[in-house]
Amino acid sequence: MPTVYKSPAAYVQGRGVTAEIGDHAASLGETALLIADGMVLDLVEDDVRDSLEDAGIEASSAEFNGESSEDEIARLAETTAEREADIVIGAGGGKALDTAKAVREQAGGAMVSMPTVASTDAPTSALSVIYSEHGEFQEYWFYADHPDLVLVDTEIVATAPARFFRSGIADGLATWFEADATYQSHGDNVVGGKPTRAGHSLARLCYETLCDHGLSALDAVDSDVVTESVEAVTEANTLLSGLGFESGGLAAAHSIHNGLTQLEATHDATHGEKVNIGTITQLVLEGRDDEFIEEYITFSLDLGLPVTLEEIGLDDPDRSDLDIVAKAACDDEETIHNQPFDVTPPVVRDALVTVDEAGHRVRRS
Repeated sequence: MPTVYKSPAAYVQGRGVTAEIGDHAASLGETALLIADGMVLDLVEDDVRDSLEDAGIEASSAEFNGESSEDEIARLAETTAEREADIVIGAGGGKALDTAKAVREQAGGAMVSMPTVASTDAPTSALSVIYSEHGEFQEYWFYADHPDLVLVDTEIVATAPARFFRSGIADGLATWFEADATYQSHGDNVVGGKPTRAGHSLARLCYETLCDHGLSALDAVDSDVVTESVEAVTEANTLLSGLGFESGGLAAAHSIHNGLTQLEATHDATHGEKVNIGTITQLVLEGRDDEFIEEYITFSLDLGLPVTLEEIGLDDPDRSDLDIVAKAACDDEETIHNQPFDVTPPVVRDALVTVDEAGHRVRRS
């Protein structure tokens, strides 16, 4: 199998770029549909529609109901067809963007990804994570086409709740460990080939950027301001992590996230918060030395990220709960099998128990 690298056609990031969306989308079509939840529509709808209309693009909007489920995708695809929109714009968090990508896949035309939080690496990818109506992970949908444009307004990102920014850092930190595991095992990446050196290197750059700028960027975001560190971390969370995971590959951390979603008690934790538990679990599975694992847990605590199961909603889970998580994480289709060794449900369950103990111990120290 050949190595494969893919990416969005264009990436635009900066303070106030929402008001410039028409300039960047002018060549993509004539009629646009903006998909976002009610809160995001209140935040960006006027600027987006004004900019599009100034560029000669007819614009309307449709409210996203909050879950990237098959029913919601079908509903919004029907709306897109009814309005004859040839540009689908998704604005908001990962689930809104994943829904918009799926709508474009069904309705055709161009797609603009407009994250209003730097909480995941979903904006740049050619896939959607599909959940049930109740928030349980079901499957990935993969597409031939990436977004035609990714547009990130750092002024909006910086004023969003800081929890989302932290969550994006957690998602981004996982990118390096998963891409490196896939590279070592000669596993498959997400875009239909073997990992490229470019994808592997971008994943490492993502990790290094977050280590160098994460704490400073959070200081700024906690005060709703934009600094160069905020720009660096936004790019790492969104672009570097997105390119790194797709062309580098996923491994245990995201599989464990998917397993954790099977327990309703975790549904209030963000994607990145659950991924952080998955990352620490991957480090345990890989047999990393005590010092490295403790350093990662300490850095997570400095960032305000969860390091115990209780912190993602699992207060003293019993063995049967962790067996459910581990079994789902080790499904035949899961990326955990990109680890350069065999992984089984009992091994994952025991690693989760170990992570919980280590998190409590480091927090007490």
